[in-house]
Amino acid sequence: MQLHLTQADHQLVSAAVAEAEAQTSGEIVTIVARRSDSYHDVGYSWAAGATFTLLALAAAFPGWLRDLLSALLLDWEHELPDWELLTGLLGLSLLIFLGVRYALAIMPLRMRLTPRATRARRVRRRAILLFRTAAEARTHGRTGVLIYLSLDEHRAEIVADRAINEKVAPEAWGEAMAALIDAIRQDRAGEGLAAAVRQVGVVLAAHFPRADDDINELPDRLIEL
Repeated sequence: MQLHLTQADHQLVSAAVAEAEAQTSGEIVTIVARRSDSYHDVGYSWAAGATFTLLALAAAFPGWLRDLLSALLLDWEHELPDWELLTGLLGLSLLIFLGVRYALAIMPLRMRLTPRATRARRVRRRAILLFRTAAEARTHGRTGVLIYLSLDEHRAEIVADRAINEKVAPEAWGEAMAALIDAIRQDRAGEGLAAAVRQVGVVLAAHFPRADDDINELPDRLIEL
């Protein structure tokens, strides 16, 4: 299932941000990315692992390797000399490495074979990087919050500025994250983001109520990368 956002989703999220910020001096930024990383290193890791598995099998069962190469070379009558054996092993290693690497050039397959912990780290790292670019220290009271959704990984992160972290425990974002993740699982990313924005707005309003002289310092629109 590949998630996507429509123009109606953009309008829904932007309206939710404006509504939430009407009750708080906090500023909410929403960013959606198709994915947080290319995961090329995962493809190379699988290719290297398959190659080393072949080498381990060749070392443990040299007779199997000789029989295999004899079959491939159509030479069943003579024992392969060492140079042919090693050359054949090199060729098989290259074939395995390139075969796995190019198979994992298919993004859905590479994503499926990427460990969940790796995806979680990459999404968190991208969220922090985008927060530093789009929201950190860009408000007068350092009250910016980023809600970041990475579609292909089906993962989200909430990152808050210093003043908010001093008053709000990370667990306070639990309901917002739950609402977002539940909606993602039902292919309703736009509705999930809007629900998460409203929950974040409730938390911010409790700790940072809107002041009379408050101004809108960050854009309300949903940013799609």
